[in-house]
Amino acid sequence: MNVRSKICGITRVEDALAAAEAGADAIGLVFYAASPRAVNVAQARQIVEVLPPFVSKVGLFVNASRCEIGEVLDAVSLDVLQFHGDETPEQCEGHGRPWFKALRVGQEDDLAGRIERYGNGCAILLDSYVPGVPGGTGERFDWTRIPQDLPLPLILAGGLTPENVRQAIEQTRPYAVDVSGGVEQSKGVKDLAKVRDFVARVRAV
Repeated sequence: MNVRSKICGITRVEDALAAAEAGADAIGLVFYAASPRAVNVAQARQIVEVLPPFVSKVGLFVNASRCEIGEVLDAVSLDVLQFHGDETPEQCEGHGRPWFKALRVGQEDDLAGRIERYGNGCAILLDSYVPGVPGGTGERFDWTRIPQDLPLPLILAGGLTPENVRQAIEQTRPYAVDVSGGVEQSKGVKDLAKVRDFVARVRAV
């Protein structure tokens, strides 16, 4: 099975189009105002409207209320929800979209137990733990800490780049890889050559 690729932290129409043209399977839109890669509803709508069919639009939320999520969903056509804060399983459910939870490796010891809690999701995303930063740190975690026989498809994130993504895939065998900072020229602005290189290397594995 081919590994999927997601380019997260998209803030510009041209970056979304470049990701789609490169063959990325999904793009990520960050609805978290504290992030340097945050988008508002108007920006997100512009980005979503230009994407071709079959590119999944993922909305990333951090401890957002049901009202806040609902307002975004009313205005922006999102396919999947990504929860990157301290959300409980119950807070992730009931939005009328498939969803997955991001867990930071190193935050606690019982990673397998935390993954089990979110078993109703469509996948589990594993990212690096940096105190006070919910994601997009550019830091890589120890891939040997990933439990064997995960109950959900694995989305691998955290410090991925075009240079290390092949090793990451060969070592962890994920369903998908998720990159943000590793293909940027500055926070929120993608390096289009790196985007193309990243997707090509994923597809070549």
